Amino acid sequence: MEPLRTGPSYARVESAPPSRRHVLTGGLVLAFAALTRRKAHAAGEQPGLQALQQETGGGDTGDAFQGFAPGGFIRIGRDGTVTLILPNVEMGQGIYTGEATLLAEELEVGLDQVRLQAAPPNEELYRQPLLKSQSTGGSTSVRGAWVPLRQAGAAARTMLVGAAAARWDVPAGECTARRATVTHGPTGRSIGYGDLVEDAGRQPVPHDVPLKTAQQWEIIGKPVKRLDSPGKTDGSAIFGIDVRVPGMKVATVAACPVFGGTLRGVDDKPARAVPGVRDVIRTADTVAVIADHYWAAKKGLEALRIDWNGGPHANLSSRDLVETLKGAYGKRAAVQARRVGNPDEAFGRAAKRVEAAYELPFLAHATMEPINTTIHVRPDGCDIWVGTQVPTVAQTVAAKELGLPPEKVMVHNQLLGGGFGRRLEADSIKQAAAIAKQVSYPIKIIWSREEDIQHDLYRPAYYDRISAALDADGKPIAWVDHVTGGSVMGHYFPGGLAEGKLDADAVEGAQEPPYDLPVVHVDWTREDPPIPITWWRGVGPTHNVFVVESFMDELAHAAGRDPVEYRRALLSGKPRARAVLDLAAEKSGWGTPLPAGVGRGISLHDSFGSYLAVVVEAEVSPLGEIRLRRVVAAVDCGETINPDTVAAQIEGGLVFGLSAALYSDITFEGGRVQQNNFNDYRMMRMNETPPIEVHHIRNNENPGGIGECGTVSAAPALANAVFAATGQRLRRYPLNRQELVRDTAVRTSSAPVGRGPALASAAR
Repeated sequence: MEPLRTGPSYARVESAPPSRRHVLTGGLVLAFAALTRRKAHAAGEQPGLQALQQETGGGDTGDAFQGFAPGGFIRIGRDGTVTLILPNVEMGQGIYTGEATLLAEELEVGLDQVRLQAAPPNEELYRQPLLKSQSTGGSTSVRGAWVPLRQAGAAARTMLVGAAAARWDVPAGECTARRATVTHGPTGRSIGYGDLVEDAGRQPVPHDVPLKTAQQWEIIGKPVKRLDSPGKTDGSAIFGIDVRVPGMKVATVAACPVFGGTLRGVDDKPARAVPGVRDVIRTADTVAVIADHYWAAKKGLEALRIDWNGGPHANLSSRDLVETLKGAYGKRAAVQARRVGNPDEAFGRAAKRVEAAYELPFLAHATMEPINTTIHVRPDGCDIWVGTQVPTVAQTVAAKELGLPPEKVMVHNQLLGGGFGRRLEADSIKQAAAIAKQVSYPIKIIWSREEDIQHDLYRPAYYDRISAALDADGKPIAWVDHVTGGSVMGHYFPGGLAEGKLDADAVEGAQEPPYDLPVVHVDWTREDPPIPITWWRGVGPTHNVFVVESFMDELAHAAGRDPVEYRRALLSGKPRARAVLDLAAEKSGWGTPLPAGVGRGISLHDSFGSYLAVVVEAEVSPLGEIRLRRVVAAVDCGETINPDTVAAQIEGGLVFGLSAALYSDITFEGGRVQQNNFNDYRMMRMNETPPIEVHHIRNNENPGGIGECGTVSAAPALANAVFAATGQRLRRYPLNRQELVRDTAVRTSSAPVGRGPALASAAR
């Protein structure tokens, strides 16, 4: 990917993007080596840049460095241009601007002086410290970069100031840096960073440079403009689907509509007769039509006569999947996630017992940018242009498919039009390599929306049995949650997950609810479905917090208590959780009167290092239509780089999660996914989206993740609002309109009302 410029325009993708050698050679390039990796330095030795280069080879060219986590390289050219080579990918979450802010603050440059470059695949240089891999996900990017990138900027600034002081023969303490210029206070002399890079490269790399205090920050914590907004506004930003290279053809694909099925045969004569179609390529389970442009490829694909072998899952149905989940508990040993106290004893002395079962569906990611890969396989190697959350995984998968060493496969990462966990997978890149190795020219493979929806790797379905014992005052004295679902970790990691091992994702958000619960038992029964599954925005908590927060409302109702007051009484040891709960309740007007058929619901959780409380105000008509009137969120994510980004991520996450709660459901019949496109896998529309308020608690705690929190809180807050409005407790989403219908004529009519709700336009 070309550097992302902050000026009036962005560079277009070149037919042959610059290599890592081209990017890193010339000027001052800084990496920060962990002393425990590669060769350790002698005690007290502080090597200069040349020594760091020699440690990993490439000392003559600047081609290789041992990176300091998270492996971000700072390049300052002789013209003074500052380039940050980023290991994290930009998929709308604002990480490019966030990480540039961390660097710029300590390097003493303006954001308008920083260019951004997507990192090439290299686990050693660009490993994310929390995920332990070169990957972007789990709301870890800021948390992982918070200290290292500031340290990198501070060390670079120190070296540049030291170089200027040496040139002037003055104490470094008399010099200051600002906007890429070093100034000597007593004499007023100044010099730009670009003129210092050669001298700075010979400076020792400092260790433990003091970082600025919060009171000294000039950019961190301020609502700065995003660096990627201009290009996304004027259309000059390059996403994977925008890439064009010389001689490129365009392809689209059809894979077997049944997971695990294969291609039995295909009559391609009608497709080859379509003007513009150049080739038809087969793999074991896929057919691709290659043409001069996408429309010809699409029409050619539609003209194919394909004979599929459905394989072992040709009769799979959603009914089978749900019944399997329901019946799994007790048939195999559950894996204990947490046990505190004796549940049997506590239930034996309970004044009241509350039980419920919750069911959650498979979910697709449905990113705005459909799956695509541009790839050119040559005898001497392969180039891939793609937007991926896992560039090294993409490189490895493609290399294995092509029989090439990984270093012969170059992945040029692009902006992502949404990830949500889908682009943590490299299945489409493997498919692209299998197709592209059969032709000599570069091809851009684009999945149709239907292909994307029906061949996703889905958020798992779950079934929970949950119960609580209450004392005479209605307070929980025991809490038991039996979780049943597939193992995402078992699917994702090479070698899978051994039987009897806990998949932390399956119980995250259920294992340690934020409340004072003296007796707790949480276990997980593994039931892997015969379809591929993976992480989805919000990961485990999107399932578990729906269950926990819906059930917490059930307990409040059973105790005859207000849901906010009930929660507040159980948060004596969680002041940050109580603070967001109180703020959300205050700002939403909790407890003030509402019209008939209108209710407020609240959800509280802590995950990804952040705390979030959300109040949804919703109206339910006698026909079961849900109208979202207002959403109020209160968030504590610790130190904040850009408050505008925090608000945007909460807003986007809420809309994503509310869409799932209202509409999203992947179902199967005859082994095939029944949903096709946004007509039957719906997203909320603009006129349905309510006013959203985000209230932000600022403090000096370490940063928490923010990209997934809103998604986690949306569904339980809405379900609780629907209960408050109707008295109907819905324990599955998408929320079922039929269960909410109060009009007797409609209820007794033979006319279908649909499985999901009709959503009225939001209040404005």
